[in-house]
Amino acid sequence: MMKNERSKFTVRFTPITTYKRFNNETDQLFLHYEEGKERNTSATHGITALEAAWNVTNAIQGMFLVSLPYSVYHGGYWSLLAMIAVAWICTYTGQILISCLYEPSSSTGVLMKVRHSYVDIAECVWGKRFGGRILFIAQNIELLMTCILYLVLCGELLAGSFPQFQIPVRYWICLSCLFTLPYSFIRSLRLVSRFSAGNAVVHLIINMIIIIYCLTQASTWDWSKIQLRINIASFPTSLGIIVFSYTSQIFLPTLENNMRYPHQFNAMLVLSHIIAAIFKTGFALIGFLTWQEQTSEVITNNLPTQRLRIVINLTLAIKALLSYPLPYFAACELILPKFSLSNEITTWKTILARIILILSTLIMSLCIPHFAQLMGLIGSITGVFLSLIWPCYFYLYLKNYSLSRTTIFGNIAIIIFGFMCTISGIIDSSRELAKKIQE
Repeated sequence: MMKNERSKFTVRFTPITTYKRFNNETDQLFLHYEEGKERNTSATHGITALEAAWNVTNAIQGMFLVSLPYSVYHGGYWSLLAMIAVAWICTYTGQILISCLYEPSSSTGVLMKVRHSYVDIAECVWGKRFGGRILFIAQNIELLMTCILYLVLCGELLAGSFPQFQIPVRYWICLSCLFTLPYSFIRSLRLVSRFSAGNAVVHLIINMIIIIYCLTQASTWDWSKIQLRINIASFPTSLGIIVFSYTSQIFLPTLENNMRYPHQFNAMLVLSHIIAAIFKTGFALIGFLTWQEQTSEVITNNLPTQRLRIVINLTLAIKALLSYPLPYFAACELILPKFSLSNEITTWKTILARIILILSTLIMSLCIPHFAQLMGLIGSITGVFLSLIWPCYFYLYLKNYSLSRTTIFGNIAIIIFGFMCTISGIIDSSRELAKKIQE
């Protein structure tokens, strides 16, 4: 029998199989297994906890890390605090989202997986008619906006690399989009996925180069430049950027379902977010201290020498273009079946639909070619709902029978915080975008 007073941060690592009954809502956050039984025949072929942590880390410490020093420029110490607080909140919401996949058996009390995706949870709460549609729209907005951000990021990186040509960012975005058109002819991501590990290593090396350069400029750091007071007019954009950089809930159910030992999921999630919070906070802090008021929306554009800036920016642009097909193909998997098209069969109709999807991301990126403000706006809407509001709401709806008042109030507080982030973020990001467009 399990103890009734289990620590909330204790995870039990045991061989996998069937689930034991949970005694309270704290236990529901952690998956426990009885020894000596095999969960399923494919368990040995699943990914390990380290591989899962690698995927999560890549998702929340990817290309958009280069914009975090800019968030400190607007939010000061409050942005640094938010990077830690949002990491903790997203860790918790990721755990409770996975908890919503399971329900105890009415006959045995054994916890069984009755749902397998974010959409399944939404359909259970809101019904199949509306739940699936709402999540379908939110997921596609998140995926396509990520594609748009990759194009905008490429444009700003290339424009920052060759300022002497005085070519507008929009033209660089169009040039970048040309390299994404071949993705419409590929049947699967198997070929592209081979580059993902190498991309992550290259990105890590580039980050280390930036950090080393910033450390060499430590004598010029002025800590008084970091704001102590909160700027209500600009902080919501910073908060939206931070929330978007931690968004991973959209694929966590799939990741947990493919883990060799699912009971290690929560420990993996905690570890990956702790590492992310430390690295993001440190990177954002020293990046801002190095350039202070001159901090750019994309920190690599602040690098001092033209040659170094070109090398790093071009490398990041290539990585962004190779990262584009991941959300792009995920969006194709969701959208094409709605038009009776298979993403696995390359016909002229499928290719045409894929090209139209690419061109739609190009049009949006040309309409709003401002990386930080667009990232803040997206984070304030889909990022907040997918990562903060909906996981807490679903958890309260599905698990209310066993939750304490403290847990209920805590989840309600996160929901209120999420709505505040959304409202203020939309207002601030829209205002900043309007200023950028008018310039």
